[in-house]
Amino acid sequence: MESIISLELFLVKPLFLLLLPAFAAAVIWLSIGLKSSLKWKTKGLNLPPGNMGGPLSIWENITFLKSSSCDSHGDFAEQNIQKYGKIYKSYVMGEPTIFSTDIDFQRFILLNDGKLFEQHGPKTLSHILGRTSMLVVNGDLHHHLRSLSLNFVGISKLKTLFLPDINRIVIQLMKDWKENTPFRMKEEACKVTFNVMVKNVLSMNPGVEGAEELRKLYMCFMKGLLALPVYFPGTAYWKALQSRKAILSKLRRVLKERIRKKEAAGIDEFDQSDLLGYVLQNSNLSVEQIGDLLLGLIFGGHETTTSSIVMSVYYLHGCPMALKQLREEHVGIVMSKKARGDQEEGLTWDDYKKMSFTQCVISESLRLGNIIKMIRKRATKDVHFKGYDIPRGWSVILYLVSAHMDSSVYENPEKFDPWRWKRNPQSTAFLPFGQGLRKCPGQELARMETAIFLHHFLLNFEWELVESDHPMGYAIPQFLKGLPLKVQRLPTLN
Repeated sequence: MESIISLELFLVKPLFLLLLPAFAAAVIWLSIGLKSSLKWKTKGLNLPPGNMGGPLSIWENITFLKSSSCDSHGDFAEQNIQKYGKIYKSYVMGEPTIFSTDIDFQRFILLNDGKLFEQHGPKTLSHILGRTSMLVVNGDLHHHLRSLSLNFVGISKLKTLFLPDINRIVIQLMKDWKENTPFRMKEEACKVTFNVMVKNVLSMNPGVEGAEELRKLYMCFMKGLLALPVYFPGTAYWKALQSRKAILSKLRRVLKERIRKKEAAGIDEFDQSDLLGYVLQNSNLSVEQIGDLLLGLIFGGHETTTSSIVMSVYYLHGCPMALKQLREEHVGIVMSKKARGDQEEGLTWDDYKKMSFTQCVISESLRLGNIIKMIRKRATKDVHFKGYDIPRGWSVILYLVSAHMDSSVYENPEKFDPWRWKRNPQSTAFLPFGQGLRKCPGQELARMETAIFLHHFLLNFEWELVESDHPMGYAIPQFLKGLPLKVQRLPTLN
């Protein structure tokens, strides 16, 4: 992420330097005006303590956007927590904002999503994901899109469609790995998760014509989500928007071909074996809305699961005892299959449900890895909670990392301890997939995909890190080097 941002800064730096004096003067003038306006509009309200900016708001934004370790709040939050406590206000990203590292405050906001608060993100997000993306919209349209998504990743679909596809795609990927040849685990996990999603969204198998081109377009699209929103030819943001256009163009062609085949066959229903067919049959969405839905689901299913896989591998490498116990669990599953005469290399749903310690490892990796460190909401009404007022229209940023690193909930929270999930399997302070109306519909898919990946990885390979790497980020942690490692194959189990 830092390399992408550095590139963007390099591209815009000459123009920025020329405009810096005017920019600074404008910021100071606007800051004074905004501060005066906010003071008038919030007169009589009991707002949380904090610094609403002024000329120093530039530094506030720079500190806020600075990358930090996945298991920390970062300098901006830590400094404000020390000054003002767990709930404070500031002026960042061009908006008055209330920040929270208080678990009760966060739970209140998440459970009142759709009532008192709504999803809120930068406009650039809707430019890339689409203005009708499920990750951007609110209200009835969001409910409808979420309902379609929940059906797509329901238990019956996981059993019959996703599970065999994940087995096949993971096994094929690992057959191509070469011993003692370094590769980036992030890239390999990306291949798995992308191919699984595209197979079940568009019935497009890995290796077929157009699949690899679509994957490359998507990788370019993803880089734009992490880049500065500079719309200039050659920048990552510009390339991402071009990739979005190309991806949507391909989706439209596939969609039109589905409609043509249905009409040519003279049948009443679409084949509903993938998400596109299901949406065409069970909704009245426009072509634009279908494109945004499919692209958003590929993004959500790809990014969340990729992070879960890579985080699990990362933390297991540093905990030999957990690695040993996890490998024993998976050896036991294979031996049990062989004992009943099942020689298949793939896994069944019953095999998956036996992976109890695997689920502990995944939960602990998600807790420490904080695949989403913070989320942003906006108050749709004037709200009063815990003695503080939240004015309508203000942004609210919740640090989910604070719930996962709370020592009153988790003993030694900085320690990777998967056994804690055997001692206390349920925790209301465990929010890796969010909570409420915005809770990730694909959380079980992410867990199953991670578990199957780990099953084949642990049974077939020993591995070592080639370079030290650690997940960093201000909102979505990324491995800056892609977690480079090399593997050695293990003997086949008898």
